[in-house]
Amino acid sequence: MRLRNPRVQLVIALAVILIALSVFSYSKIGLKQANVEPAVVTVPTSTHQDSPTTSEAPPTPPVETKNTYPSEQFDVVVIGSELEGLYLARAAADEGLKVKVLDPHKAFGGQILQSQMLFLDETRDDQGHLLVQGRAKELFDGFRNAKIRKLSEFSTYMDKLVKNIPVESGVILNDIEQINTPDSMHKVASIVYTTEKNEKKKITAGYWVDNSDYAALISRLDAKRLPGLEKFYGQKDIEYMSAGMMMKFTHVDWKKFSTTFNALKPEEKSKQFGGGSVNDSYAIGLSGMTKAYHPSNDRVFLRGLNAVNQRDGEVLINALLVYTVDPSKPESIQEAVTLGNKETASILGHFRKTLPGWEHAELGELPTYPYVREYNHYEMDYVLKPSDLLSGAMFWDNVSIGGYPLDLQGTSANKWGIEMGRPDKYGMPLRSFLLKNYDNVIAAGKNVGSSAIAYGSTRIQPNTSLAAESIGVILGQLHGKQKLREITPEEMAKLQQYLAAHYQIKLTGVTGTNKISGWNEDEIRKLDSGEITYPSYVKTRKKPAVK
Repeated sequence: MRLRNPRVQLVIALAVILIALSVFSYSKIGLKQANVEPAVVTVPTSTHQDSPTTSEAPPTPPVETKNTYPSEQFDVVVIGSELEGLYLARAAADEGLKVKVLDPHKAFGGQILQSQMLFLDETRDDQGHLLVQGRAKELFDGFRNAKIRKLSEFSTYMDKLVKNIPVESGVILNDIEQINTPDSMHKVASIVYTTEKNEKKKITAGYWVDNSDYAALISRLDAKRLPGLEKFYGQKDIEYMSAGMMMKFTHVDWKKFSTTFNALKPEEKSKQFGGGSVNDSYAIGLSGMTKAYHPSNDRVFLRGLNAVNQRDGEVLINALLVYTVDPSKPESIQEAVTLGNKETASILGHFRKTLPGWEHAELGELPTYPYVREYNHYEMDYVLKPSDLLSGAMFWDNVSIGGYPLDLQGTSANKWGIEMGRPDKYGMPLRSFLLKNYDNVIAAGKNVGSSAIAYGSTRIQPNTSLAAESIGVILGQLHGKQKLREITPEEMAKLQQYLAAHYQIKLTGVTGTNKISGWNEDEIRKLDSGEITYPSYVKTRKKPAVK
């Protein structure tokens, strides 16, 4: 039916216009929205009857957060602040590399500053020639000449080693990111760690150096532990060489001590003190006097003296052993400190009664950390053996020239310890400091690649300090252009020449006396396994008949 009323027609026309305008406006809005790239949001599907209508705004999706820690990048990161690895840090920094030290211990300085192990053992060959080289020579010369004897003097020396090198102490290593290289090696890519202020950081590096006394990094990697002294002594449980608690005394009249001792006849020295020697700087041995002391329990033991006159009536002694200490366990460390310092107070009374010049001696500042001699040994590219040391072996990739008796300090199984032989001098190869199957992990100090028996000698500071400094220089010369493992003998010879010319470090043209010349394979095998104790064996060894 046709509508003829003009008013009705007008109403209808207006309605049509309004509808058309609404459709047009809606289309524009829709097109504008279509030009915006939608956010990808995963929203859980809901079948709830009260779901919001399309006119309601959807809920804000949760934001997915990632661990974005403050990040830093270095060429070399050294884990731990033991003296030996600091030489690597210093050398690498001097050669232009960016270096940082992360110390798991709350206080800097390791066995030198925290354990107060300030009695330094020099390395010399059979002719008495000093083997100490490199930057460590300044320290050892200063010690011998009584210029570096006190804790403050050692502290000043170590501060110079880390000058302008950032050091963070009290860190906790949280996550260690490892990747595999194309040549089927492992590689440490980064470490997330917590600072002493409880802040998390991420650090990356070209090389990582384990310079701690409990293998803080290596022990968390896919590294193979080598047999320890427990195998040598036939023990079921793992045990390390005894830890030491350094004993500090004040108000000692050293001049009276030395003069009175040296005025005695040899037989009187032997009867009263058990022999030994005392001069202006050192008191060595006097084991008869120490044997007369009865410790309070089986875990502590007073052996012969290694005492140093620190001047001004102050004396430091390395002679008190604490057995069955595990440096990886804080509770074991604290127990050793408590046992050792308590025993030191009792030993003071014994010294007052038996040593001339000690009548008014008092306890000095006692250490808060034990001197840790040993932890686990891990497989490196090359593991040094007793036969290497006693044969005077030299290697094409020498980074140190070592020396010192194979001195196995006491354990609960053998409280006095044992000497397994005296090398003349020997080489220490770069390969003994490269963690096996890892592309960029270096061992320093106590982590040297060495069998438990050879470790009696390789552990001595000048040996591994020189190796660390040499490696630091080599890293600087390579400057990331080449891996340590890729160095050829020809390239190594040039690097050794550079070390000699610029650092006065001599690693080639050195010959060590072969003290096992003529030994057969079975004898060498038994020497390396500990079945042969060199000092006693050579006295009775029958030379094979000449055919």
